[in-house]
Amino acid sequence: MSLLEHTAPEEGAAANLSVCVAALYKFASFDDCVGIREVLIKLCRAQGVKGTLILAREGINGTIAGSDEAMGEVLAHIRQLPGCADIDVKFSRAPSPPFHRMKVRIKREIVTMGELNINPLVNVGHYVLPQDWNTLISEPGTILIDTRNDYEVAVGSFAGAINPQTRSFREFPAWFRAERNRLLGEGTPPKVAMFCTGGIRCEKSTAFLMAEGVDDVYHLQGGILKYLETIPPEQSLWEGECFVFDQRVAVGHGLELGKHGLCHACRRPVSEADRLSPLFEDGVSCPACHSERTDEQRAGYRERQRQENLAGQRGDEHIGAVLVSQHQQD
Repeated sequence: MSLLEHTAPEEGAAANLSVCVAALYKFASFDDCVGIREVLIKLCRAQGVKGTLILAREGINGTIAGSDEAMGEVLAHIRQLPGCADIDVKFSRAPSPPFHRMKVRIKREIVTMGELNINPLVNVGHYVLPQDWNTLISEPGTILIDTRNDYEVAVGSFAGAINPQTRSFREFPAWFRAERNRLLGEGTPPKVAMFCTGGIRCEKSTAFLMAEGVDDVYHLQGGILKYLETIPPEQSLWEGECFVFDQRVAVGHGLELGKHGLCHACRRPVSEADRLSPLFEDGVSCPACHSERTDEQRAGYRERQRQENLAGQRGDEHIGAVLVSQHQQD
């Protein structure tokens, strides 16, 4: 069986989902990020695969999309990188390419926490399979923390999860240190369960908590995406949709496309209710960012949107329409 055989679109209504989307990450030790980048970018472009990959000395992270055959070639190469034979890959499908470019970037971290002494390869929390997650978070006393950013949590989360209301993952360490005594109390610390979109932020956050002296720490293996793919809706404790870092914007159970759109001014998710707001203007503003922008800025966005519409009528791709992947989830 090929690498992607199980992701092929079924006959009928799903038959038009011809694009394979792969969200992947792996903490590993890379000594030659420049050399890895050069080979990866050439291979992806030759295969017509697009998206964003982040490389750092601590590993690889990103989301890419393309045909089944092309993705098979690229993923086979990635699995040959040092420490990546068992790389975690979450597949989904889309009716059209969710990315317009291929980028391979080199950074200090594959997911930016700002705590450079944290190494998930050395110390990390207990992995919990999706099928065991409900039992863990339903145990009395378990503290459940959503490690994602506030705009992601607004789209959906697990019932009863604590929202740190962070604007970036960099804020998580300071939030935990400030809230530690209130969360953990005195005496024997309770179990702490944490989750994120695909699992990468949880690997760092559990490693961080363990470095802070918290030992009874757990995280959802494969993240929300694996949970939604694995757990039937009737058994699920998930509420809402899951924000993703590409033009699909959000997905639901079975990783089916969600109902959220994207504000192309601030890159935040936009719900059906948001689109009915007088503060929403396609490509210009949404209720979340309207007060953050000036009339001059909105005029610029309005002109950009006009140019995009004209380009669409001509069948061209306008540079302003390209959604920049932020899979590193800062």
